[in-house]
Amino acid sequence: MSSLKNVLLFQAGLGILANIFLMFSYTFIILVHKSKIMDLISCQLTLIHIVLVLTGGDFWLMDVFESLSIENDLKCKATFYIHRVMRGLSICITCLLSVFQAVTISPSTSLLAKFKHNLKKYIIRAFFYIWILNLSFSSNLLFYVGAFINVSETNQMKVTKYCSLFPMNSIIRALILIVTSSRDVFLVGVMLTTSGYMVIILFRHQKQCKHLHSLSHPRASPEKRATQTILMIVFVFVVMYWVDFVFSSTAVLLWMYHPVILTLQKFVMNAYPTITPLVQISSDNRIINMLANLWFKCHKIFKKG
Repeated sequence: MSSLKNVLLFQAGLGILANIFLMFSYTFIILVHKSKIMDLISCQLTLIHIVLVLTGGDFWLMDVFESLSIENDLKCKATFYIHRVMRGLSICITCLLSVFQAVTISPSTSLLAKFKHNLKKYIIRAFFYIWILNLSFSSNLLFYVGAFINVSETNQMKVTKYCSLFPMNSIIRALILIVTSSRDVFLVGVMLTTSGYMVIILFRHQKQCKHLHSLSHPRASPEKRATQTILMIVFVFVVMYWVDFVFSSTAVLLWMYHPVILTLQKFVMNAYPTITPLVQISSDNRIINMLANLWFKCHKIFKKG
């Protein structure tokens, strides 16, 4: 069990460092260079993932709260609520990223092409509605979470070191599960639909390139690289989401969490916000060039010294 927690701690540390680096990189690109709308979406996603990882374990934020003179019940409600909001924002912003890229690469003859001109306006509106909906959507759970009391008669389900879910009516439990699942299934469905659409466009583009050029390995355009990156991100999200969904649904329906299962679920939940920044860093030439220039300057300084 301790080895699993060490792996979870390493994963969380890696995820936070990768997301912080990526957020600073996108912030620099937005402020200094000519930024794209996708940079704004990706920058917001990295911030969400940092908070998601920080509030997702028995360490980090809860350990910081330990030093504050705040009631345990309030600490649990705050961290659990923030984590649920960030989880909802993560799936919504990932879906938005997928939709945005599908619209961006859509041909001028498609139905999506008419949204290209006002895309920035739609994205800003989408940000506003996504945040409002998720902040209100997760508020109902505040009534059913609190500090863990080590009393078996209370029938609490321990979800972290300090927090637990209180017993709730079976109808309310089923209703929360159905509403949450419906939202998530709809968004995952949109992601899969847009991903399939992007794959078709990439396939057609590749056929045109082979027809027009005799080169066996034509150079990939920035749009193609960005599309491939988003397809990879969506694939990782969908796989990790369904594994997490099975764990969560089973636990809520049976009202039981085994410590090992809980640790494995946290590993799965942190996998997406850990893998995503690594994929984005390795596929964005602007960030790679920034790192190369930084390495060259550091090497030059140390060589002179």
